[in-house]
Amino acid sequence: MGELFQPAHLLILMIFGLPFSALVVLPFWMIFKKAGFPAALSLLMLVPMANIIALYVLAFSRWKSTPAA
Repeated sequence: MGELFQPAHLLILMIFGLPFSALVVLPFWMIFKKAGFPAALSLLMLVPMANIIALYVLAFSRWKSTPAA
């Protein structure tokens, strides 16, 4: 069991996990910003169950949309 948590495994996880996290957060950052919500709420997309709640709030709330620039 101890061989699963070697530093090399954590390094590989960070190398592949951080770009994937950015790949997930970046589109939601733009969506939240365009909807008039704080863009930092997009970080909730990385938290299990909080992401589902955030999507429901985003989907069923009134958007304060701004005109396209």
